[in-house]
Amino acid sequence: MLREARERKHLTQDQLGEIIDKKRSFISRIENDASNMTLKTLYDIVEKGLGGKIKIQIDL
Repeated sequence: MLREARERKHLTQDQLGEIIDKKRSFISRIENDASNMTLKTLYDIVEKGLGGKIKIQIDL
């Protein structure tokens, strides 16, 4: 989902990495499910980098 969103915004991994202060290799690992990320990193990518909104819902 993150890769598709980045591509829709016409951003390279390098450009997204610059926006959120992460390396291109980190963005690549995230997009290829080879790295775990914190909620803060997810927030940075989605809201700061891609201009989206995160909504988290917990149903018990």
